[in-house]
Amino acid sequence: MRFAHQVVWITGASSGIGEATAYAFAQAGARLVLSSRRPEELERVRRACERPDEHCVLPLDLTRGETFPAAVAEVLARCGRVDVLVNNGGVSQRALAAAADLAVERALMEVNYFGPVALTKAVLPSMLARRAGHIAVVSSVMGYVGTPGRSSYAAAKHALHGYFDSLRAEIWRDGIKVTLICPGYVKTAVSDNALGPRGDKHGRTDSTHTTGITAEKCAAAIVRGVAHGREEVYVGGGEVAGIYVKRFAPWLLSRIVRKMKFSVDGSARR
Repeated sequence: MRFAHQVVWITGASSGIGEATAYAFAQAGARLVLSSRRPEELERVRRACERPDEHCVLPLDLTRGETFPAAVAEVLARCGRVDVLVNNGGVSQRALAAAADLAVERALMEVNYFGPVALTKAVLPSMLARRAGHIAVVSSVMGYVGTPGRSSYAAAKHALHGYFDSLRAEIWRDGIKVTLICPGYVKTAVSDNALGPRGDKHGRTDSTHTTGITAEKCAAAIVRGVAHGREEVYVGGGEVAGIYVKRFAPWLLSRIVRKMKFSVDGSARR
């Protein structure tokens, strides 16, 4: 098994991509640390994993970076090390830029950018001491492409790319790898839980996600990408092509995006 005897810490592990990634890493032999804000759901996921008694649950709120050093100390005390940190936790957005409250935009950045950065900084010293480790970050196609109704979400994902590309260039000599994962549309509750302009939940699953790839397919790509030491992993449907269009014909992508249908405040617009 590719990850036998390795400790893999996954945030946002109570549902969606994080839950599927937990099952995939467990199947690959890893010992898991499962984190999110919902301990009951984490316990459900732990029990559903292969070899459930090998895994542990550690509730964690990505907006409370001051708790991360103690959380890392607990993981190191229980597991001895962190071989792979999967920064997966996050929240999406459904709001026009002009209508979104600044406080909500700050909250999106706190969860989607500052949370993963702070947790990585808390884990990194132990990896540097061992001169080994792997940091995986679940970004999005939005890390390259901005679309209507997702301004702050796209900003946070773009920021992740800038930060973790720079980090990779700094720590590769220390034996530590960094992988950015860019999913397209995945069949999860991400759109249902997305934040509207006042912080309210979107409350429904968009059609783009009902027809997206399964979380299991995304998780398999994550595990495969980490195992192969890939710097970036793209997984999804045709929307992933937007990354290449952005790179080679940004003017064309701009025209395509302007014509996209998008959903905010429960209504579809052009």
